[in-house]
Amino acid sequence: MGVAGGRASVVVVGAGAMGLATTWQLARAGCRVVTLERFERGHARGASHGATRNFNNAYGEDHYLDLLQAARAGWDDLARETGEPLLRLHGLVTHGDDHAVARVHAALVARGERATVLGAAEAAARWRGMRFEQDVLFTPDAGVVRAAAALEALEAAARRHGADVRFAQRVVAIDDRGDRVRVDVDTASGVRTIEADTVVVTAGAWTTRLVPASVPLPTLTVTEESPAHFRPRDPSHEWPSFNHLVGHGAGSAGHAPYPGHVYGMPTPGEGVKVGLHHVGAVVDPDHRTFRAVPALAARLEEYVREWFPGLDPLTAAPISCTYTSTPSEDFVLDRRGRVVVGAGFSGHGFKFTPAVGTVLAALATDDAARAAEPFRFA
Repeated sequence: MGVAGGRASVVVVGAGAMGLATTWQLARAGCRVVTLERFERGHARGASHGATRNFNNAYGEDHYLDLLQAARAGWDDLARETGEPLLRLHGLVTHGDDHAVARVHAALVARGERATVLGAAEAAARWRGMRFEQDVLFTPDAGVVRAAAALEALEAAARRHGADVRFAQRVVAIDDRGDRVRVDVDTASGVRTIEADTVVVTAGAWTTRLVPASVPLPTLTVTEESPAHFRPRDPSHEWPSFNHLVGHGAGSAGHAPYPGHVYGMPTPGEGVKVGLHHVGAVVDPDHRTFRAVPALAARLEEYVREWFPGLDPLTAAPISCTYTSTPSEDFVLDRRGRVVVGAGFSGHGFKFTPAVGTVLAALATDDAARAAEPFRFA
């Protein structure tokens, strides 16, 4: 369904996870959708690359738990459609703040989810490569999303339903003209224009530069984050995904003063991924170093040495990625005029990808659609 210029029902700007999920939902609903990505397929300049992302269900807020329930169904739906299993549910442990553990446990149990609170000694006996000092929330129906495989599956499913997904096509301007939206695209053969009924912007770190001034975006801050993979000392150890609430604002005393909470997960063939959450320097996404900040890398090594007896702290293989964050770390899922925005996923959005795609597709095609209130423009 190529349109070198011309019209489409919807143009999606950005073919990372959220853009491809939106494309898939629009295409399967019969929309004439064109998706434009400025970089090549599989690039590492944004937030969607890499082998794994936490499928973390340790949320206590209804709007996230609703979205998570829809996402789980969406991942299963995509797996059935493409024949590619995308979730690996080896469980998740959350610890470090007894108040948060109790709150999330209560929220999950109230919804009928499987969730158990273990004592520190019991948890340490089960996960011998980890150390615990407080209660541990174990949620067995969590684990990881196979991120790189998910991108391939989303694109394949979208194309199967007739979507036109184009790489190396940089959008340079979006103009909401009231009765239509005009999208100018820089291609190898010059600037071309596509007109559409609506445009969905899922451009990650480049969102603010693309969205028209009439759209009331919150402040979106781009940071470069540097988790790392560490090598296990004993391959027989069992590794869950994990959240360790040790950073500023942790509700309990006695923890080392790390600059942020810690998250991670096992990645087969690469080790155990460990990251400090939302601690990176503010960056221009077009001028990143792609290198870990030495001081933060040292803190991460220190953390692994203290809390992970089962990992070799001297084997860090750093990863560079970006967070695009709102002040509240809630997502932006809303529409103004003919422009829909999905942005500000703040380092915890990937697990929600299929549900986010469903919400954004509805916003693009149904004037009555609304996301949950915390995701709307102020």
